[in-house]
Amino acid sequence: MADRAEAKIVIIGCGISGISAAHRLVNAGFQNVRILEATSRSGGRIKTAKLGSNIADIGASYIHGPSEENPLFCLAREYGLLDPEATSPENQAMDIDERPPWVPNFFSSSGQKLSTEEMSPALDLFNELMDDTSKFQNLREKPWLSVGHFLQSEAHKRATERWREKDKNTQEQLLCAISAMLKGECCSSATHTMENIDLVGFCMYKNLSGLDCTFPGGFEGLIKNLMVDLPAGLVTYNRPVRCVHWNNTENGVNTVAVECDDGERITADHVIVTVPLGYLKKHHSTLFSPPLPPHKLHSVHRLGFGTCNKIYVEFESRWWDADCEVIYLVWNDEGDIVDQVSDIKTSWIRKMSTFTVQKQPKGAATFKTSGHVLCGWIAGHEAEHMETLTEQQLKQSLTALFRTFTGDQSVMPKRILRTQWFSDPWTCGSYCHPAIGCSAKDLENMMEPLPTRESQSQPLQVLFAGEATHPFFYSTVHGALITGWREADRLINHYSSFSSRSQPQRKRTNRKR
Repeated sequence: MADRAEAKIVIIGCGISGISAAHRLVNAGFQNVRILEATSRSGGRIKTAKLGSNIADIGASYIHGPSEENPLFCLAREYGLLDPEATSPENQAMDIDERPPWVPNFFSSSGQKLSTEEMSPALDLFNELMDDTSKFQNLREKPWLSVGHFLQSEAHKRATERWREKDKNTQEQLLCAISAMLKGECCSSATHTMENIDLVGFCMYKNLSGLDCTFPGGFEGLIKNLMVDLPAGLVTYNRPVRCVHWNNTENGVNTVAVECDDGERITADHVIVTVPLGYLKKHHSTLFSPPLPPHKLHSVHRLGFGTCNKIYVEFESRWWDADCEVIYLVWNDEGDIVDQVSDIKTSWIRKMSTFTVQKQPKGAATFKTSGHVLCGWIAGHEAEHMETLTEQQLKQSLTALFRTFTGDQSVMPKRILRTQWFSDPWTCGSYCHPAIGCSAKDLENMMEPLPTRESQSQPLQVLFAGEATHPFFYSTVHGALITGWREADRLINHYSSFSSRSQPQRKRTNRKR
């Protein structure tokens, strides 16, 4: 066995987890580290673009829980990438459970702006129900099959109890508003419907304190800073991997062979796989030889992975309030509380119920609301269908949507920019979620190295990192970052342990050389 300076380590994927693993290994004295990246760029699901003069994050947008417990926040602050307000003690101390206290505007499909005060009972009830999901954390028997079933049934029950003094039209409109919020929640979990989210599994996620914040200059600034700190030439771009051959022996030595699409075969002592779960679900049968062990493969299938897309829309003028931070579009016929449409081809845009008002840089250190750009959020099969539309079809659908809800036939998007993560061949979606039947054991299986502990082969041939391998920060950038460090530390500890146990043996081996 080579020492850490000689150990050959190949990292598949140059997203945040692959980059963080490489950082840790290089800093620990590993001198033979290589990242193979299938695309022409670093960052993976972190990507920043421009819509006119506005910053638009195509991938990750927020630091969730920006506080001292979040290493992603600490890194961003260290690089000077955040607005000073985001780093204030007050912001770090806020406990929002990833539901920022944004100032909302509500618009109805009848073309009217609704009173925020009159709609607040719907917002309060929805937030209360989301908080109540935590009560099911340690239950073995689930009174509801899914988060969606719980939200729908309890919303109707509590609405009946609390809003009986309101007229029927108001009650119906409040329930329709809850439908709009439920669709937005689908985006948080990258799921087609909250009926697909396991109620107990949903509680595995751990929130961090802090008011969610963005990068004024775009999330990709973090990647650029991290890449500068890596040795030149460590990353090979446009190098897709066809197959990881593990648990085999060459010349009496256990090795891993990484077979690239161009036919190159790279021999390594260890391989860290950081591909998205969506890609793993689609290509696991050809990506590993021998195949993944049954228990690990079952967890790959049980853990959910879906699509959340964004559409940035720029306008010549603002049609929402100056202090507005989020817009809810309330369809007047959705009092049954629904989060999916009946006909995706004709009604897909109904799924897009939430728009966040974008903040843009104003000056070197601070940024304020621009008042011209909205970001629309859409998840599930409706998001997948949106990706198939032409730019003209998309613009026409958005124009009709805004005119319907504002009642103003002159409203017209100036520019639009959409994300298309489902059709991206290297991601096949956005991020993971706890699907029905998913448990903590599945996340443990996702992070388990190969060969397994029961095997007699050389350990740590194939290691796994990425947001879908974190037990309670899954679906987040900080989760992906931590898993890269985790797998690097696994190798660092492995070589430290080996060095302390076998130093005399290594000296005898050196004499033979």
